[in-house]
Order: sequence, then structure tokens, then C-alpha cells
Amino acid sequence: MLEQPVFGRRLRQLRTERGLTLTALAGEGMSAGYLSRLESGARQPTERAVAHLAAQLGISPAELTESTATSLARSLTLVTGLGRDETGETLSEALKASGGEDPLLRWQALWQVADWRRRRHEYAEQRAGLDELAALSAQIGLPELQARALAELARCMRATGEIAGAVDTATRAHELAKNERLPARVQISTLLALVSALGEAGRYPDAAGYTDELLTLTEGGSGPRWAEALWTAANVRTRQGDLTAATELMEEAARGFDGRDDLTVWMGLRLNLARLDLMVDPPRTEAAQQRAEEVRAALPFAGTPTVEQQLLAVRARVAVVTGHLDEARSLLDQLVGFDDLLSYQDRIRLDVLRNRVLLLEGEQAPALAGLRELAEQAQQSGNMDLAAEIWRLVAESLAK
Repeated sequence: MLEQPVFGRRLRQLRTERGLTLTALAGEGMSAGYLSRLESGARQPTERAVAHLAAQLGISPAELTESTATSLARSLTLVTGLGRDETGETLSEALKASGGEDPLLRWQALWQVADWRRRRHEYAEQRAGLDELAALSAQIGLPELQARALAELARCMRATGEIAGAVDTATRAHELAKNERLPARVQISTLLALVSALGEAGRYPDAAGYTDELLTLTEGGSGPRWAEALWTAANVRTRQGDLTAATELMEEAARGFDGRDDLTVWMGLRLNLARLDLMVDPPRTEAAQQRAEEVRAALPFAGTPTVEQQLLAVRARVAVVTGHLDEARSLLDQLVGFDDLLSYQDRIRLDVLRNRVLLLEGEQAPALAGLRELAEQAQQSGNMDLAAEIWRLVAESLAK
């Protein structure tokens, strides 16, 4: 018999193919609620339940409990209209069972599963899928597919701290998009990946040049990609030390982006503005707190675990800046164990914040040792911008 959650997915697939509702399939011998729990994988099926459902479906119990490979074409059709998680799970299983099918169909499935993995912050699994996607794109030979796959691979590599590889991969993607004169949306995607990677590598002049190209392509636009372009440009200006220009770009994005398009992006813009508020001298703590409260109010409507962790980190930074160390320690304790939800850079910055609290509490020796270790780690992984940021903090602490 199939184990859960595979049995549940198989059952839901068969029910959907026949156009049956939960109530219709359950019939008189089973409750729709129990059937729903079977499909979700929350309950293990009994032999009696399998026999009843097989009769309702008009098949034998063996047909219901034996795995059958589903074609990618059928799976891609079945996931239409399903939620993101159901789509990701269904296509992930279909990819494992498929073989020798149309490469373009496999590309579509791999792309959707990689995006699903990214949203779940399953970076290792996402990376494996994107490696296959990039290789498949080269095999298919369509420049647009190659550029898109390489750009997404570069973004994943940056999130895991592979900065040198991210720069090389994003550069290939952008050169391909430019040389093949691919649509603006593809060039924007490759530029977003390239500018971010160059910034993390500490190559500010190169990043600034590509930032101008990115802003030109997105000028007069709207929507998530436009907001992300302004956000990326603001990060470069921040690294160049121009906090005024960075804040202006972020505020333009926050004003012009409609939260109804993507509430998660809307919250991210405000969290990034709050971080900028805390970087200026003197820090704009009241503005940062107000933005954090706006995000907290929106969490029930579209909050994700990642946004919740980012909000906690911002609130902890506010507490550190305002001298409320007990509150900062409490907030940081809440973040323990959730590092896998954050990118490599955010994880390191969170550890930096923990060591800043130690410094303020008078624990200079362990704090400086921790900061040096983090700086060396960032340097070895090619995150030169992050390493420089930590070394500056070490130098300032020693000077004091």
C-alpha cells in the first residue's frame, strides 16, 4: 500500500480526473472530512477505506494503492488552479516518475518546482532542480529559457552564499540576454540577479553601472518587478554610502507599489525602509517602529514564516539602537532555530546583531571573537561587502 502523503496525492488525482467533489466520492460510507484528511496525508488509510474508495472510483483496490507514473503533460494540466503547495508537490512527484518526455514539458515542471522550493527556502533542493533546469535549457537551445534558468540559478547561489559563482552565472545570463536581444522582462531578470551578486561581491562600480541600465529598463513601470528593481538599486546606493538616494528609491517603490498586487513584497519594502531608517545618523527609530507596526498589522493577511522572522529581526535592531537590550535579547531568542528561513546574508547579519548585544552588555572578548569568525567566514565565501561591514564593526569596537 502507498504510504502517506503519496496515497493522498494519488487519491486526489483520481478524484480530480473524474470531476468528483469530496462529498460525491465519499458517498454514504465515509465523511467528506475524513476523505479530506486522507487526501492531505493527515490520516493513514485503512483497508476498509481503500475498498470503499476503490468501489466509488470504479477501480480495484490494487489500482488505488499502486503507484502509477503520471505524464508531465497530465500533471501540468491537473495542477491548473491548485494552490502553490499542491502544485509543487504534484509536479515534484511527477518529475521523479517521468522520463523520456518532451523536454519543454519537463522545463515547465522544473521551473514551477524550483519556484516552489525557493518560497519554502529549501535551497539545496532548489539548487539541484535549477542545475538540471540550466542543463536542460542548454539542451533545448532556446536563448530565453537559458537566460531565465541561469538568472534564477544565480539568485539561488547568492542566497546560499556562493557569491563568486553567482556573479559568473548572472554575467552569463545577462550577456546572453543582451547578445540575443531578448525581451526587456528577461533582461530585467538577469540584471536583478547580476546587480545583487556584484553588490555582495563588493564590486560597487560594476554594480552601479548595471543599476543604471536596470533603472532605465524599468522606468515608468509598475508591479513587483519594478519594485524589486528600485529595491535592488537602493541596496547598491546603500553599499556606496549614499543613504539619502537609497531611501528615496525605496520610498518611491513603497509609494508606487500597490499592496494588492503582492502583499509580501509590500511588507518587504517597508522592512527594508525600516533597516535604512536605523542606518542613518541619528537613527530614525520612530519611523522604523512605525514601518514595523504596519508590517505586523498586515501579517494575518499574507504573512509567511520568512516575513515573520524578518520582522522580528527588524524589531530586535530597533531595540538594540534604542538601548532596550532585554527586549533585543528576547526577540533574538525567538529567532533561534529559524535560520533556515533566511538567506545566507540575513543569517550572518543576525549573528552579527547577537554579537552587538554582547558588546553592549560588556562581553567584549567573546563578541569580538564571534565577529572576527563571521567576517572571515563571509570573506571566504566571497561576500566581500558583508565581510567589510563586519570588519568595520570590529574596528569601531576596538577603537572604543
